[in-house]
Amino acid sequence: MDGSLLEPNSNESYHSMSSANPQPAGSAPGNAPPVATVPAAPLGPLPPLADVPIDAILFVSFGGPEGPEDVMPFLENVLRGKNVPRERMLEVAEHYQHFGGVSPINGQCRDLIAAVQQECDARGIELPIYWGNRNWKPMLTDTLREMTNDGRKRAIAFFTSMFSCYSGCRQYRENLAAAMNDVGETAPLVEKVRMGFNHPGFINAQRDCLLEALGKVPAEERAKTKVLFCAHSIPKTMADNSRYEEQLREASRLVCEAAGHGNWELVFQSRSGPPQQPWLEPDVCDRIDQLAQAGDAPPVIVQPIGFISDHMEVLYDLDHEAAEACQSHGIIFVRAATVGTHPLFVSMIVDLIVERLSTDTPRPSVGTYGPSHDLCPANCCLYPQPARPGRPA
Repeated sequence: MDGSLLEPNSNESYHSMSSANPQPAGSAPGNAPPVATVPAAPLGPLPPLADVPIDAILFVSFGGPEGPEDVMPFLENVLRGKNVPRERMLEVAEHYQHFGGVSPINGQCRDLIAAVQQECDARGIELPIYWGNRNWKPMLTDTLREMTNDGRKRAIAFFTSMFSCYSGCRQYRENLAAAMNDVGETAPLVEKVRMGFNHPGFINAQRDCLLEALGKVPAEERAKTKVLFCAHSIPKTMADNSRYEEQLREASRLVCEAAGHGNWELVFQSRSGPPQQPWLEPDVCDRIDQLAQAGDAPPVIVQPIGFISDHMEVLYDLDHEAAEACQSHGIIFVRAATVGTHPLFVSMIVDLIVERLSTDTPRPSVGTYGPSHDLCPANCCLYPQPARPGRPA
């Protein structure tokens, strides 16, 4: 998720599950989720792979401005139909202008696509890769139209979000359904890979990022260093209908166990929306202040586990605001790298794609939960909002 403006960021699997206890990636147990009213991809039952094979890969991301003149139109796309105060939009616009009006997210998508293409080539996977965004060029509808013109019939999509929630998964599926509707009956079928939050490639790439960060802390301070795993905050009502927080805690635990470091917490950042609306807490800067107030604060590593690359929130909210919070208290601050184009992460993406090219591919996972489902249940990750428009921005 990029832009700090969330209001904020299936059916049974038709592939056999490799775990007897697969991780449900949607609504939390014990809650009665609302009924789905907005179509979400895939639309209708999928045909057998033998009849309609996957013939393309589709990267789906948030999008971001690539120049000062793009900032306000981009933010208007993000905010359409959302109850975010205008002053918050103008505040975030200043964040972008601080970096020349350019979000890093599009460039990072290009880099990741290039790395995945190289990995596919090395494995002999001859599928073209397309790319479409929710909020800025290339827009999903334009990309699906291009795919239709190229004769593509069925695509497997990778969303640049590793954890299940409305903003990070279902809304992208709604965006895809709307784009397919815009293109018409000739639009390709689009399905998505499973969530990879507990895939060993993701966990071990995050482990490497943490070990690198720990290496920047003075040796005598490392054992007591506090690792703050950070993710985009979301409204509590959104979290209550997803596995977002649960998956984040599981991934954070697995990363620290892999790195051999036990001192960690999960924190959040970049909340927006009206102040009376509960969002996930604690905020990363508030937690840094609490550590300082407790006295003898340890060094802090902030690891943005909820982001796969250095989005605007990472550059501004962590590298600027969280770093300043630590500096003001005299706390050693290290920001761990995002996984970006780490070879293990790139390999994981291709693994997830390969799982869907045939029905007998292993589905690795680590930790308490098995691999997430391939297709989301009908009510997965719904976000009950008053007066939400029938079609997302």
